Amino acid sequence: MNITRNPTRSVKVGSIFIGDNNPIAVQSMTATKTQDIDATVELIRLLENAGADVVRIAVDSKKDAESLSEIRNQTQANLSIDLQENYRLAELVAPHVDKIRYNPGHLYHHEKEKPWTEKVEYIVGVAKDNDCAIRIGVNCGSVDPAKKEKYPHDDSISPMLESALDHCEFVDSLGFDRYCVSLKDSDPRLVVDVNQKFADKRPDVPLHLGVTEAGMPPDGVIKTRMAFEQLIGKGIGDTVRVSLTVSNSRKNEEIEAGKSIIKDIYAGRVRSFVDYGLKTLNIISCPSCSRVENEAFIDLAEQVKEMTRYAEDHKITIAVMGCRVNGPGETDDADLGLWCGPKFVNLKKGTESLGAFPYDEILPKLKSELDTIISGQTQAP
Repeated sequence: MNITRNPTRSVKVGSIFIGDNNPIAVQSMTATKTQDIDATVELIRLLENAGADVVRIAVDSKKDAESLSEIRNQTQANLSIDLQENYRLAELVAPHVDKIRYNPGHLYHHEKEKPWTEKVEYIVGVAKDNDCAIRIGVNCGSVDPAKKEKYPHDDSISPMLESALDHCEFVDSLGFDRYCVSLKDSDPRLVVDVNQKFADKRPDVPLHLGVTEAGMPPDGVIKTRMAFEQLIGKGIGDTVRVSLTVSNSRKNEEIEAGKSIIKDIYAGRVRSFVDYGLKTLNIISCPSCSRVENEAFIDLAEQVKEMTRYAEDHKITIAVMGCRVNGPGETDDADLGLWCGPKFVNLKKGTESLGAFPYDEILPKLKSELDTIISGQTQAP
């Protein structure tokens, strides 16, 4: 297939360049505890051997940041860091990585009295001083609250798009252009929509593509393929991640899936049109990462998938999230949501909290709520 790529600028990330017709880079994220240096390095090597161009690591504390120095000593991989909620960690991690990712919606969690522009200026300054690229990562479940309030509840695209564009404009004003943007949702259709709109307005900015909380394979790969085919086929996308809920030993599957999808698109092995709006059960689950506080989350996601097979013909969305950072917000749009803590799983119905339950008690609670929804759908005229 002859694909004309968007004329994005070139952005250096360690030993590679993204954008400007460079090969589409494929990346993944470690799911080990960052302070477990041996396990983290082992996982980085697994991803490298699978062909990862960039590996992202989450940092939630100063101790996590301190571990990066030794991790860097043991690998030459292109490392991206996820600042999560504490933007001040940037100066501690930047000397050891090639790229800093911040989420505009997370800038409000610390030093709330400071404007977001002051925080971004700080991050950009750190990036400049340490030869780092930046990713402005906008997620559907953690959008800038000020943007979200401006639009109807059912419009998740506009606040994401406005947030990304505003941050790009401000970063540009600081004389920094070594950045890319990601706009992610768990619905492939929305991923296509928001990325097309952004690319129309800022064709110069490299885009990182992904369907967040895509779930378990093969469904997670299929959802991601739907979005990638329609975007990459139109020349949109410079680096990608396939976010799958799998154990650490299977994280290489994210890289293999990403490379396979890109290869198929360029070979013309694509669907001409994919409508994901089927009236069937939709289970979304986040990729495991170092924020997961109980590894039982992965087994729970599999158990939810098995237990709910009887409901596969009903248009119901169930979200299974692995941590308290994204879990509460990113389950709001699901009919039923689970977000997992160290000892308890929080059950939600839309935005309503139904309580927290031990891991060994959550499935019957979920089934009861699911049956109630199915009964309501069946009785509806």
